[in-house]
Amino acid sequence: MAPPSTTQKAAVASFVSITGASDKIATRFLKTSGYKLNEAVDAFFQASANTSHPNKLVQLAKLFDSLRNDAEDQKDVLGADSSMQYLNSIGVDLEGASLFLAMELVQAPTIGEITRDGFIKGWNTPGVETKIESQKQYFKRLTTSMSTDRDLFRKVYRYAFVVGKEGDQRALSLDNAIVYWEMLFKKPGQAWVGSIAGVDWLAEWIAFLRENWTRSVSRDMWNQTFEFATKSMQDEALSFWSEDGAWPGVIDQFVAWYRRKSEMDVDA
Repeated sequence: MAPPSTTQKAAVASFVSITGASDKIATRFLKTSGYKLNEAVDAFFQASANTSHPNKLVQLAKLFDSLRNDAEDQKDVLGADSSMQYLNSIGVDLEGASLFLAMELVQAPTIGEITRDGFIKGWNTPGVETKIESQKQYFKRLTTSMSTDRDLFRKVYRYAFVVGKEGDQRALSLDNAIVYWEMLFKKPGQAWVGSIAGVDWLAEWIAFLRENWTRSVSRDMWNQTFEFATKSMQDEALSFWSEDGAWPGVIDQFVAWYRRKSEMDVDA
C-alpha cells in the first residue's frame, strides 16, 4: 500500500480538526469519499446521528457540573464568570457574532447565564463527544458556516434579540441594538456591505439611527432590519423597496434619508 500523500495527510488533519475523531476514523471516511473532505465530514456526522448514545445526557450533566463554581453558581445555572470561562474554552469571541451563535446553541436566557437544561439539550448533538475539545471543534465549524449559511445566520440573528434584552424589557435600547448589529454584521457573521459597489450599509444605517431615531428597537424592527440587510447586500440601488411595501416606517425613513444623502454627495 502506498503511503498517504501530503494532500491526503492534510485532509486527515482537517477532518480530525473539524470532527474531533481519531486519525484512523478520519482515514476510513476520507478513503470512502475519495478524499473529498466535505463529503467525508457529512458522512461522519450522518453516521453519528444513527448511533445511539444512552449515556450521553448523563455525561453532559457531569460536564456541566464540572464547569460550575460551587461557591458562586446555582445548582442548575452557570453564572457570568463560569459562563464566560466556558465560552472562552470553546473558542467563542465574546465581542463578535460567535457569542450569539453560542447563546442560541445552548438557548441561554441572558448573555451572562447558561442553564443546565439548555446546555444538555444544545450539546446533545450527533457526532459531538461530551468533551470540551470536541465541542470546540464543532463550534468552530458552525462559526465558519455562519457567513454563508443564511438560515443559520438568521436563526442566530433573531436569537440575539431574545438573549440581548435586559430583564423584562420587550425591546432593545438603541445603544444595545447598535452594539449587537456591529457584532453580527461582520465576519464571522455576514457583513452588511453591498456586493457590487461595496456600500457600507451598516455604517449608513447606524448614522441614520443616531441622527433620527430616539426610540427603542422592537422585535419587528429588529427582524425586518435583517430582511432589509440581506436584500440591500445584493441590490444596492434598493430597487426592491417601494412606498407601498410592507416595510416598517423606520426602513422607509432610512431609504429616503439615504437617497437624499446620496444626491447631495453627487451634487457636491
